[in-house]
Amino acid sequence: MDKRTEISITIDTEFSIGGALSNPEKYKPVSESAVLCRTDGEEHGLGFLLEAFNKYNISASFFVECANYFYFGDEPMKSFVKRILDAGLDTQLHIHPCWLNFNQDKNIGTFPTNDSCAGRDYDELRKIFELCIEVFQRWTGKRPEAIRTGSLVADLNLYKVMRDLEIPLASNIALGVFQPDEPELQIYNGYTKIEGVTEFPVFSYNDMNMFGRMHIKSLQITSCSWPEMKYILWNARKLGIQNIVILTHPFEYIKKADMQYNELTRNRVNKKRLEKLCKFIAEHDQDFVSVDFSKLSQAKRAADKNCNPLLRTPSLYTIGRKIHNKINDSFWYY
Repeated sequence: MDKRTEISITIDTEFSIGGALSNPEKYKPVSESAVLCRTDGEEHGLGFLLEAFNKYNISASFFVECANYFYFGDEPMKSFVKRILDAGLDTQLHIHPCWLNFNQDKNIGTFPTNDSCAGRDYDELRKIFELCIEVFQRWTGKRPEAIRTGSLVADLNLYKVMRDLEIPLASNIALGVFQPDEPELQIYNGYTKIEGVTEFPVFSYNDMNMFGRMHIKSLQITSCSWPEMKYILWNARKLGIQNIVILTHPFEYIKKADMQYNELTRNRVNKKRLEKLCKFIAEHDQDFVSVDFSKLSQAKRAADKNCNPLLRTPSLYTIGRKIHNKINDSFWYY
């Protein structure tokens, strides 16, 4: 049995509403620019990710948003999926229900602009999932093994829908992003079975205590410094945490002047973080291994639970990260 710590890099691959729901007269949804992130003749989004994963032999899972079909049709996302699959990388299903508001097929029905997968009744959510699974199958030639909901918003009901649709894996929880109401969903790391579905949450940790209250943060390329990530990886291994899920998006590797992606420049800081993570996994292959969702072991899929105590990082890392992120956000060409 491989006792290395598994690192699952997950990329939510999605288009942007771009303000079209709040002001449709002025704005249109954004497709290609939000995924390719091309500027100065270089793809800083999808192209950069595919090159980095190939260079360091990294397995990663692209959670592909499929409800955008109801505005854009099959293209251009289908072509991006083909590039991912041609690179030998994994695809799973991501769902932002707000896109179904654009549906024009009366046989399918009408949907509100609500983008949450939580708080919906069973039948409505099941229909949304079935529609998106159908699109995913057409684009990838397979059924998804895992689903991630938009904005990582979850409740117990959606796991019942996934169970009945025979989707065995989920990655819907990131307590630093959204905290569900149900105590069963307060999961910081590891994996646990919920309504028969094995949930692999985005790794969350405590990065600061202020006035007696913990601040919970989830492990994301755009918001965590590299020293902080490296500290987490080594300490998670010491604690015996078996799987670490990391979240990113193609658009994290550019800076944009507005929500319509009219002016872009590279995000050097985030690109360096991703490259350092990939290099770290490659150089420490006795301790760590990249694993995508299609390759998660049957033992983990079958296990009821493997969750661990909340990991805490020193405040020094938090202060350094906040300063670095502030500088990066404040200066366009930093």
